[in-house]
Amino acid sequence: MKKTFKLIDLDCANCAAKMETAIKKIDGVTDASVSFMSQKMTIEADDARFDDIVREAVKVCKKVEPDCEIVVK
Repeated sequence: MKKTFKLIDLDCANCAAKMETAIKKIDGVTDASVSFMSQKMTIEADDARFDDIVREAVKVCKKVEPDCEIVVK
């Protein structure tokens, strides 16, 4: 499964790169990208565990950029 999420208040490209690296390390993630310019995050991961992986991605992103909000619907 592949989904794109909107990011609010992502401050810099460096933080986006750190977030992307951290998400790619999560078990079950096949690919991830975080774009500072478009303020979007795309995650491609195992269908069966996708919701758990998204929750984990939100946690690791908060560690890198506490002010950044990820819109998960």
